[in-house]
Amino acid sequence: MSNKKSNAVIIGGGIMGGDIAIIFAAGGWNVHVMSPSQKTRDALPARIEAGLKKLGAGAARADSVKTYAGLEDIDWQGIDLAIEAATEDLALKQKLFAQIEALARPDIPLTSNTSNFPIGEIGKSLKTRGRIAGTHFFMPAHLVPLVEIVSSDSTDPKIAEGLCKLMKDLGKAPIWVKKDVPGFVGNRIQHAMMREALYLIQDGVVSPEDVDTAVRFGFGFRFIACGPILQKEMSGWDTNYLVGSALYPHLHNESAYPSIIKDMVDKGHVGMKAKRGFWEWTDESSAKEKARIEKALQAGFEIIKNDMKGQT
Repeated sequence: MSNKKSNAVIIGGGIMGGDIAIIFAAGGWNVHVMSPSQKTRDALPARIEAGLKKLGAGAARADSVKTYAGLEDIDWQGIDLAIEAATEDLALKQKLFAQIEALARPDIPLTSNTSNFPIGEIGKSLKTRGRIAGTHFFMPAHLVPLVEIVSSDSTDPKIAEGLCKLMKDLGKAPIWVKKDVPGFVGNRIQHAMMREALYLIQDGVVSPEDVDTAVRFGFGFRFIACGPILQKEMSGWDTNYLVGSALYPHLHNESAYPSIIKDMVDKGHVGMKAKRGFWEWTDESSAKEKARIEKALQAGFEIIKNDMKGQT
């Protein structure tokens, strides 16, 4: 796949869709964002400009992003890639993909940013399942390099390989997830860690603050330089085998989410957007923390960007 034609449709202009649009605009693509929400469409230009500025891209590239109220308003004959980034609702996604398949040229990839549903399930009723794949970005998508390219049993391997190449051309760090397993790769690893962390909090072993400290300033600090597999290549699998064999029987393996979180959700204490989670938040403190995190992510990207160029 080439980005010479450079026309992408992003379906959904919310948190993920807007950030994905920034990535393609920064890469020189013409971007067509469909959102039925007038409020979302009105807010998008300023958001695109701000995102391009953070990436060091020219603000003029914001003009390459157009918005639409409906899929039928787009000139699909000129579109080379479609990425669905709508609400995590399986029926909605299946409906959207049926509409996209009828509108799009038969040769272009149709992809979903879902983090929750199997790609094969989203595209199960389509006639051209071979071109359906996952393009799973991580929030904030324009700053986090990883993109998971997910194949279902029906996905043409050439489609997945082309998407991996495209994402590298756009400055991302893609991985090819060759089996359509629930949660793909990043979320499976992340939730395995989160399960242990939350049960340790629930069991009174450690506070939420100290969990974050342990990850950020302990083993997580090493991740800016190398992943967990390379780290064990250096330290030795013999040691890791012995430690893991002794430790695994004591790790939490419950299939239910910890009740401490269910209780918080039931009370509406879901984090910054509700002004309370484990901690209390104001609009000012939330904005300050988000700005600090974005600044740290940008600094971290400067450290790893040369490693990404050498990624195979």
